[in-house]
Amino acid sequence: MRLHPRPPDRHRAVGTARRPTPSVEDDPRAPRPSPGPTRRNRPWLALLAVVLYLALFFGPDLVSSSHATALAYSTFLTDVSKHDVASVAVSGTGGLSGTLADGRQFTSQAPPWALTTDDLATKLEAAGVHVSAYEQSNTLGQLALAVLPTLLLVGAFWWLGRRAQRTLGGGGGLGGLMRTKSRVTEAERPTTRFGDVAGYEGAKQEVHEVVDYLQHPERYRRAGAQGPRGLLLVGPPGTGKTLLARAVAGEASVPFFAVTGSSFVEVFVGLGASRVRDLFAEARRDAPAIVFIDEIDAIGARRAVTGTGGTNDEREQTLNQLLSEMDGFTGNGSIVVIAATNRPEVLDQALLRPGRFDRQVTVPLPNLRDRQRILAVHVHGKQLAADVDLGIVARGTAGFSGADLANLVNEAALRAARADRVDVRRVDFDEARDRLILGRREDSTALLPQEQRTVAVHESGHALVAALSPTGDPVAKITILPAGMALGATHQLPEDDRRLYSESYLLDSLAIRVAGRVAELLVFGEASTGAADDLAGATQLAVRMVREYGFSAELGPVAYPLPAATQLDTTGLGRPYAEATQRQVDDEVARLLRDAEARATELLTHHRAALDSLTRHLLEEETVAGSVVYELLLGPDASAHRPQVVDGE
Repeated sequence: MRLHPRPPDRHRAVGTARRPTPSVEDDPRAPRPSPGPTRRNRPWLALLAVVLYLALFFGPDLVSSSHATALAYSTFLTDVSKHDVASVAVSGTGGLSGTLADGRQFTSQAPPWALTTDDLATKLEAAGVHVSAYEQSNTLGQLALAVLPTLLLVGAFWWLGRRAQRTLGGGGGLGGLMRTKSRVTEAERPTTRFGDVAGYEGAKQEVHEVVDYLQHPERYRRAGAQGPRGLLLVGPPGTGKTLLARAVAGEASVPFFAVTGSSFVEVFVGLGASRVRDLFAEARRDAPAIVFIDEIDAIGARRAVTGTGGTNDEREQTLNQLLSEMDGFTGNGSIVVIAATNRPEVLDQALLRPGRFDRQVTVPLPNLRDRQRILAVHVHGKQLAADVDLGIVARGTAGFSGADLANLVNEAALRAARADRVDVRRVDFDEARDRLILGRREDSTALLPQEQRTVAVHESGHALVAALSPTGDPVAKITILPAGMALGATHQLPEDDRRLYSESYLLDSLAIRVAGRVAELLVFGEASTGAADDLAGATQLAVRMVREYGFSAELGPVAYPLPAATQLDTTGLGRPYAEATQRQVDDEVARLLRDAEARATELLTHHRAALDSLTRHLLEEETVAGSVVYELLLGPDASAHRPQVVDGE
């Protein structure tokens, strides 16, 4: 029996709020590597090379021509006829250079036709000019012209090698391009321990055997057993997978090689495979060791079928090299590969088979008790006010990851700092949570009076139906202050994290979602566009109830979950059932939503006075505590009958 753990898109703030995507940060406290020594650029080397080239190639001609007078050929002939030329040297290309009668040097150029006739020779002989011949050449210039391209090419490769060495931290020369980008943290031995990882006791027990194997490999060899070769950490972003892997290396006191999957993917074919070989070669030299590959789905995704197109030869070669390296482990190699991903469904099956990644450890979102422990870690060193209860804060952060909780504490501290306070109060945590869930509140955003009344009626409908639903989570706070894309919000705090959801709970959730629109219809006789997000969430939940959870008497106990590859198929061609079944699904979804609307209408009609009273409270105070809702419904003694809720500010 496979039970679905959680329905999709479960909002803690009912209304127009949309949950922002959590930031991805597994280990905000992880030490960062110190930057290497910087090197000054030396562009004068290239300038010096150009100057030397020009000096070698053009220098001799410039030196010789600087002391000679340039004469036109006709002027040269005139001087010859006047016996003003003492000597002349003629080159094979018609160059003329020599000495005038007054001792000055001169140069000239004879036209080509003058060399093919005896006219010039006759004139020089008649004038008694001393004539000689030479072959015009520049040995140094020709040598420089021949050698310089080779020198420039060698210099370019040398410069690229030095640049790669500084950028990648590899060996000298071009070999640095082929070296891996692996980074050994904390002088090859992390100091993180399991005690630094709050919560996740189940995941710690799963990975503890890796620590024991690395510390006592002889015990396993004596029993003829092999320790796990690979460990795949699977979980949503920000749940602490990297921190847990670093804690394994810290507990085992072994070198920790940390890389990301994208660091193997390069433009040049074969470079990624070379880096994989280099990484595992370094790990074998330092064995026992741990190789940690974060976001392994970057190189471990399923390989495409040959001929279907869309292949990536470089990525597939890198994956093939990784598979062969993991197969090449020896029994006493003492190398464990730990990988992390939040997309295990896209990984190649060859990577997941036993002998490579023997175990998959799920690192889920923290439960209520784990969230309280994580908050206690992050508030260390901060001064908390007396009204701060971390248990209450943990209840209001269902669905938060470890990174989200760290961000929540930081946002609360920032708010206290902006108020020029050193203590962090409960209101700071409430405002920080609202900002993370709903978005930043703009003080300049003002609603029109009619819009404000509509939002107040809308949120009052959500709050009252939530309080009247037997399985609904307690109402904590209602606000009509705009924040982000939300014009208002109704906050519910679950008493504990749920793993299973009954049909009655989901039906109550549908009624709570559509209650805002129902309240608008009762009070104004028409609905507004503010219910768009509520209707989208309710429809999505109803579709899953019918198609996946079997909560439909018409379809019966069947389930049609869409494969991961067709989740983005909007044409309907990828659905695993017929068109007639789709019509049944649509009818059942519409029935569930109509029933939820009818139930919300009945509840709000019966408690119309409470609806109007709560609307007035919201218009006057803008933010109302959840206790007010229960007092309006049950009277002053509501605390004896209602579930425990947290008063809002």
